[in-house]
Order: sequence, then C-alpha cells, then structure tokens
Amino acid sequence: MNYLKISLGIFFVLAASRFVPHPPNFTSLIALSFYVPAILGRKFIPSLIFSFFLTDLIIGFHNTLFFTWGSVLVIGIVSNFFRKNLSFRLIGAIISVLIFFILTNFGVWCTGYYGYNFEGFIICYTLALPFLGNTLISTILFSIIIEGLLIILKIMNKRIYN
Repeated sequence: MNYLKISLGIFFVLAASRFVPHPPNFTSLIALSFYVPAILGRKFIPSLIFSFFLTDLIIGFHNTLFFTWGSVLVIGIVSNFFRKNLSFRLIGAIISVLIFFILTNFGVWCTGYYGYNFEGFIICYTLALPFLGNTLISTILFSIIIEGLLIILKIMNKRIYN
C-alpha cells in the first residue's frame, strides 16, 4: 500500500511539474528522476516511467520518447552511487542533467532532422545548449527544495523519537 501511495505522490508532483506553464525544460523531471530512486530505492523507477507514460498520453507522444524515458532509467540506476551525502547528491543531480542532455539529444539527432553526419550531430547538440541551461537551473533549484524537505523530515523525525 505504501508503494502505491508514494507512486501516486510521484505522479502528482511530476504531472504538476509538466502541466503547469513553464519555460522550456524547466521542470522537476531530472531532480525527481535522480532523487526518487536515490532516496526511496530503485523499485520506484517504474513509477517514474509510468508517470511519464501517463503524462505523455495527455501531452502527446513524440519520436524521441524512448530516449527521454531511457534517460530517466539510466539516471535512476546511477543515482544509487551518489546517495552518500548532500555534496554527492548535488553532484549526482548535475551529472544527471548531462546524462539527460546527451541521451535525449542523441535521440533528436537519430530522427535525421539535422542529417546523419558529423555536422548534423554538432548542430543538433549546439542548438540544444539553451535548453541545457534551463534544465541545469531547474534541476539545481528542485534539488535544493528536495534537500530542504529531507532536512525538515529529519528534524521532525528526531523530535518525534526524542
């Protein structure tokens, strides 16, 4: 039952982040993809991907969908290596932004829109750089919010058991 409640919470936070008007790529997507498995465990990665599936039903599917969902999977898997402390988690969140950038833009390049050559590859990644800035800023912001919530929960937990 807890798994279902937490999964519903993940869905609502992710859906709110995707449906509320926002600048391009300024969502909690990467922070959630990193922190949910890092804190709650890898067993919640399917909840994240299913949440993306449900929100994509409304937003619409696109031809790089599996690269987006794949990046969530990769980020979720590597998040376990950065659980140690605050500094590691923030570094892991930033690395997650790079994973997302590399995988999703490779998917864009694979569509052939920029051509299947080295020049098209470079153009694809170069044109994506402005989106990288928004992704990085939003991930840092949402990571700070999540870390703050973790600190508050830790303090509340100490008060209950002391």
